[in-house]
Amino acid sequence: MNTSAATASDSILVACPQCHSVVRIPSDRASEHPKCPKCKAQLLEGQVITLEASSFPTHISKASLPVLVDFWAPWCGPCKMMAPVLERTAQQRATTLQVGKVNTDEQPDLAGRFNIRSIPTLILFRDGREIGRQSGAVDAATLGRWLDSALAR
Repeated sequence: MNTSAATASDSILVACPQCHSVVRIPSDRASEHPKCPKCKAQLLEGQVITLEASSFPTHISKASLPVLVDFWAPWCGPCKMMAPVLERTAQQRATTLQVGKVNTDEQPDLAGRFNIRSIPTLILFRDGREIGRQSGAVDAATLGRWLDSALAR
């Protein structure tokens, strides 16, 4: 057995929420509050990450964790209602999922690229591909069921 291949498969790639560097972490140490070697920010801290055009590809395509992205705007009432649900989801799934937010007013090109027609729209990405989409505000239980179903595929 190739031990370097086993080591690589037993690790995850995480995009730093602060400097957006990609960091390899042993899977069995993900819950030990790892830090980014570049900027010293805590990785997998269970916080919602603000994504912009420059950081979006790193989190979506280069990291190995699935990423749930909330396309939202600050003036949107249902978007405001989703914020605490997304924060809780980020905390509860900190070592298995990253949660990001894209402000569609500030990032119209990203919103256009993903054909966002209404907000909030949640898109779940894995390995750089969209694997699920949910439009409209949902409660925590509905979001959890939707995530579990989409991630099981």
